[in-house]
Parts: sequence; structure tokens; C-alpha cells
Amino acid sequence: MTDPARRPPLSRRPARSRRDRHGRGLRGRLVPAEVPLARSRAEQFDDLVLDAVEELERRWERELAGVEFAVEDVPWVDHTSPDDVVLDADVLDDASVPLARVLPAHREDDREVPPRIIVYRRPLELRAGDRDDLADLVRDVVVDQVAVLLGRDPEEIDPTG
Repeated sequence: MTDPARRPPLSRRPARSRRDRHGRGLRGRLVPAEVPLARSRAEQFDDLVLDAVEELERRWERELAGVEFAVEDVPWVDHTSPDDVVLDADVLDDASVPLARVLPAHREDDREVPPRIIVYRRPLELRAGDRDDLADLVRDVVVDQVAVLLGRDPEEIDPTG
């Protein structure tokens, strides 16, 4: 046992390194950037939304010209009065959890704001069992929101769905 009087004071002990124990620093990527595994879940979700939008734009090119599509992680909800959370008519929800939203074109500060469809990533990911389910769910939600925006039936927007 060492004598406590001979132990160096705490201030003289060597500082712990914030790097790995061998002092080589942080590691790099584990997979090449070209491999699908290197893409984050958010990037993969964005790709699913883009695929669904591209398919619809082929058929409804003129009607969807100028429509903006956006992905947000979660919907913003005003929690000041949680008992009175009422979703607007432009929100697609499942058991009061928003999945997507349509914002029609409007004027703001003397400029025209184009229509916008917002898809919420986390609520959709939580409802899907796997990537194929998620792709189907994203497609259904995007078709639903385009139908709301254009004032048509979803079956008319996507007859194959």
C-alpha cells in the first residue's frame, strides 16, 4: 500500500485525454460514402419522399409546378394548453398525431408564398415495421396530401395505390 503522504497532489496527476485510449483521435467513417449504409435515416427518408414526389410529378406536372415539398422531423405543437390541442383541417393525423400538413399558397409581406406539403419523419417511421412499409406509408401520405391540395380523390391522383 502506498503512503498517502507520498502520493502526488491531485493537481499534478496527468490529465485524462479526451481521445481514445491509444491517443489516435476519433475514427473515420466505417463505410464508404457511396454505400447506402452510409446514409443517415433522415437522408433515407428524404429519398423516399423524393421518390414519391417524382412519380406524382410525372403525371401531375402542370398542377404540381411550384409546389414545395418539405420534410420535418416532428410537428411543432403549441403545448401552452395541452388539453385543447386542435389540429387544423390541413393536417393529416393518426390518433391526433400529425403525419403531414398542406399549407396552401398565400400572400405574406407583399410576396406570394407557394403551396407547401410538409411530411413529418418521426411519426411515420414509428408507424412503419420496416423500410418497405415506410416507403408505402410515405407514398400514401404524399398522395393524400397532393389530393387535398388539388381538391381531388387520392384514387384519382394515384390509381395504382
